[in-house]
Amino acid sequence: MKQLFIIILLLFFFLGSFGKTIRVGKGEFCQTIQAALKIAADGDSVLVSPGHYHEGNLQLQRSIYLVGTGRPTLDGDHKYEIISVKADGVLIDGFRIIHSGVSSIEDFAGIKIYNRRNVVVQNNILEDTFFGIYTQYGINCVIRNNQLTAFGVEEQESGNGIHCWKSDSMQIIGNSIRGHRDGIYFEFVTHSVIWRNISQDNIRYGLHFMFSNNDAYYSNVFEGNGAGVAVMFSREVTMENNYFEENWGDGAYGLLLKEISNSSITNNRFTRNTTGIYMEGVSRLQLQKNVFRGNGWAMKIQASCMEVNVQENNFLANTFDVGTNGSLVLNTFRHNYWDRYEGYDLDKDKLGDVPYRPVSMYALIVEQNPPAMILFRSLMATLLDKTEKILPTLTPEDLKDDHPCMKPLRL
Repeated sequence: MKQLFIIILLLFFFLGSFGKTIRVGKGEFCQTIQAALKIAADGDSVLVSPGHYHEGNLQLQRSIYLVGTGRPTLDGDHKYEIISVKADGVLIDGFRIIHSGVSSIEDFAGIKIYNRRNVVVQNNILEDTFFGIYTQYGINCVIRNNQLTAFGVEEQESGNGIHCWKSDSMQIIGNSIRGHRDGIYFEFVTHSVIWRNISQDNIRYGLHFMFSNNDAYYSNVFEGNGAGVAVMFSREVTMENNYFEENWGDGAYGLLLKEISNSSITNNRFTRNTTGIYMEGVSRLQLQKNVFRGNGWAMKIQASCMEVNVQENNFLANTFDVGTNGSLVLNTFRHNYWDRYEGYDLDKDKLGDVPYRPVSMYALIVEQNPPAMILFRSLMATLLDKTEKILPTLTPEDLKDDHPCMKPLRL
């Protein structure tokens, strides 16, 4: 009898741990989402039927699953923050979220997570929102497989697509972001991963890191953004298997690195950017097995950089290989392939026997006097570079690859 009582008690506890399902829509008990949220308890699921819902600001204050069936639309009427998450363990899945409010004082968002953990936002379409998905003090939240599109023209008129501030252990996976100020923005974010996202045609940066340590981004595409990607004032950042493409403009870079340290850039593709990588104040950086193709400058490495190891990269069809602003060289270039290299390999070890100096005289002149670009491919520019190779005087003597690869590396 005692055993039967224990079994019944355990069964009651087990069944009670599952929440109820509340349906929203025409003909259902709840006609509005707001009505469903009032009666929902922790563990409940709110299933929203197809339709166009004008319900102002939805406050999620219980640990619930809010799920759209047939892609219902939540319309903020250009007045409201549409969904505010104020509970742990919330799931938001399957909605079209449009027309959030816009403000120069408040950061209105399509979805905003306030000081919460274990929140999942997935499979949503966000259009014409100020900020798309905004997290502050979030812990272990997942933002996955969402499409975010904004139509801002000026930076001050648009927020960021996915914005994370003072958060930890975030997972940003498989999202598509277009037309925002910054596609993805991290500030004071730690131990987080950005993986398989597409961030393109944003006003400023496709990805913007600030004061964020021990993070990684893998297998993302950053294309056609106003200023490319920026990683600043951070350390221990891993950048691997990403594509930086078609980021053109006076202040545009495939990747801008400023004051970062103890980081690695591996197996990335830098294609058709004004500058593939721009580095300033960078230290202890491993830059290996990347491909630089068709850029204006493949790389600009300022004299303030130190202990940057540039090794086993391919430099192909770039207008200029490397630019710098000083003669002090505290970095190493080793075993890279340079398509301009004209040396020889007498001992047949597949490495050149004479050094390659990637900073050309003409590149230095263009850097200081941009109108000199009109002489590109002219006889004068060629003679300048040939003379500098024979008698180097103005280009940094120690910025060289002593044994470059004779053939492109298989990367």
